[in-house]
Amino acid sequence: MANLSGAVRTQRRSWLKPGTWHLRTRLVLVAMALLVAICAAIGLFSYASMDSFLTRQLDEQLTGAADRARDFGRPPFGASGKGPDPLEGRGQRVGTLAARIQAGEVSSAGFLASDATRKTLSAADDKVLLGLRRDGVPVDRTLSTGAYRLVAAQTPYGDVMVTGLPLADKQSTLTSLVVTITIVSLGGIVLIGLAGTVLIRRTMKPLEQLSEVATQVSRLPLDAGEVALAVRVPPSNAHPGTEVGSVGHALNQMLDNVSNALEARQESEMKVRQFVADASHELRTPLTAIRGYTELMRMTEKFTPDGQRSLARVQSQSERMTTLVEDLLLLARLDEGQPLKLSDVDLTQLVIETVSDEKVMAPDRIWHLELPEEPVVVRGDASQLHQVLANLLSNARKHTGSGTTVVTGVMRSADGSAVVTVTDDGAGIPPEFVDRVFARFARADASRATPAQVLSPAGSGGRTAAAASGTAAPGSASAEGTSGLGLSIVQSIVEAHGGTVEVTSRPGRTEFAVRLPAQGDAPSS
Repeated sequence: MANLSGAVRTQRRSWLKPGTWHLRTRLVLVAMALLVAICAAIGLFSYASMDSFLTRQLDEQLTGAADRARDFGRPPFGASGKGPDPLEGRGQRVGTLAARIQAGEVSSAGFLASDATRKTLSAADDKVLLGLRRDGVPVDRTLSTGAYRLVAAQTPYGDVMVTGLPLADKQSTLTSLVVTITIVSLGGIVLIGLAGTVLIRRTMKPLEQLSEVATQVSRLPLDAGEVALAVRVPPSNAHPGTEVGSVGHALNQMLDNVSNALEARQESEMKVRQFVADASHELRTPLTAIRGYTELMRMTEKFTPDGQRSLARVQSQSERMTTLVEDLLLLARLDEGQPLKLSDVDLTQLVIETVSDEKVMAPDRIWHLELPEEPVVVRGDASQLHQVLANLLSNARKHTGSGTTVVTGVMRSADGSAVVTVTDDGAGIPPEFVDRVFARFARADASRATPAQVLSPAGSGGRTAAAASGTAAPGSASAEGTSGLGLSIVQSIVEAHGGTVEVTSRPGRTEFAVRLPAQGDAPSS
């Protein structure tokens, strides 16, 4: 079921990443960027068109001013030398510049000031005028009085006439155009941005509902227990006629599929649990009869040595089968969530008693206790907590060799919870088996043929090579016929008490840590 939960989360990420808020923001930014590009293109085109138009208009005015200056400034008929000042002719507007170049020198140069009086140019301006090409093509130059559009042309009288008009009006018009376009564009961008935000927000509202539905589903504990997957996308947002509706429809179809799978899983699990519980219950009676008749035969009948060994084998296997059946019944009860028989349990005393029992069963191990000065009391089921400790210690005993040190500790953590640890210095659990150690019927025997175990010498405190090869050493898990349910029972009991159990293992150190909640956080009966 973890796969189902992961599938829902994967679908949510693939559909809604990076989230409706990010998507809405990105759409607005894209629209704004596109609008800015359009405004910039329109502004550049308008500026270039206006500049070209004003330049043509100014060139027409400059041509007229040059013709008037040339006609008015020609020398009298039959006379030679300097003619009248072109600026004194009719039709010359304020700002008009006129200059005559004779023999490579500026003989007269000036412009009409704003008060219609003639002003002379500086020597630096004369150099600029002398540098003009005399082909009659207008050019822009900057003089001491400002920017001018100038044209220099050879006259029939042997001199060169230079005429110019100021560029101030043209530049002022272009500046006004730029300011106007900028203000209008910014206002349009702001208005369209606000309108686009409102429109996109309304358009993306259904996608937010899809995201909310997917988020709710992704938080459901789909990997365990009976789950009611009733959340769905509203029909108004699940119509295939639109893009968002198609996504909502697909999400609802996926949720229907997941819901059907959950129901099938739950039904299958219930059947398996009921079968295990019924089968285990039914097996108790014949197993009890087998043990009873075996004991009766040993007491009343005489057997050969081989017969005695065979009868002993029947008895040991029936006892092993009985233990397996009892474990299955306990797991079935835990799965059904039967209430615990809660009481105050002194973990310190419980650890002492359980370790003492294990010492009798395995005197060749070194058993140590690490206990606090004050008793550590928790709220729980005493018999089940005893089984937790017995299973952990039995696991350490069965899977280690003679001479192994097993340390059992009890402590109270900073948050008030109780922690019980069982640590041994054996060869450790194979890395590929650590993640499956709490699974039902998971047995390390199948994974013991690892190099470390095969090479570990017997009696070194590790999982022995005899166990790895299938020839079980005395006291090993294989010799005692483990069922692979012990750690599953530990995990189920601890979780029923609201606690957790973890394992860390490396060669030379394996530790199981059981954490039980404080008395105020303990589960109610």
